[in-house]
Amino acid sequence: MQSDLTLRRPMEDEEEEFLRAHRSTSPEVPSFLHYYEEGMPFRRYLEVLAEQEQGINLPSPQHVPSTFLFAFAGSRIVGRASIRHSLSDFLERQGGHIGYVVVPEFRRQGYATAILRLSLQIAREKSGTDRILVTCDDDNVGSIRTIEKNGGILENVLSGPDMDKPKRRYWIEVK
Repeated sequence: MQSDLTLRRPMEDEEEEFLRAHRSTSPEVPSFLHYYEEGMPFRRYLEVLAEQEQGINLPSPQHVPSTFLFAFAGSRIVGRASIRHSLSDFLERQGGHIGYVVVPEFRRQGYATAILRLSLQIAREKSGTDRILVTCDDDNVGSIRTIEKNGGILENVLSGPDMDKPKRRYWIEVK
């Protein structure tokens, strides 16, 4: 377990580390940074994240307020979490309350499990529910293990024309 891990927004003087994590992860995971546009001033990006958390200027009616945090181990960004405050129809089917990504160089070191563990408490506070939905692709063995280590109980596996791959839907009871 990564006990030194914290979930938080970057500070304005951490732009270089933010961009390092973005460049390292985005070729493989284009959605690593929600709401970020290449070349966007870092201060503006931090403002956008604060707006999203408050439900201001959401990109579409399908979007819900969300808390977007970065996982720091010391001064390094090792991953990120998107914590949705409620579930739209899309999120109920495919996305869940929490999405997380680990920066490639930090994978297989326990960070995903720690990021999800920390995110569960925040999701409980933000959503007002003790049942948190977490989903993953049916073939993502690492995420399956991460979710199950955090108490995830598989409800079902969904597929359909609206999905690239079948999705596993897990519920986690948070006390």
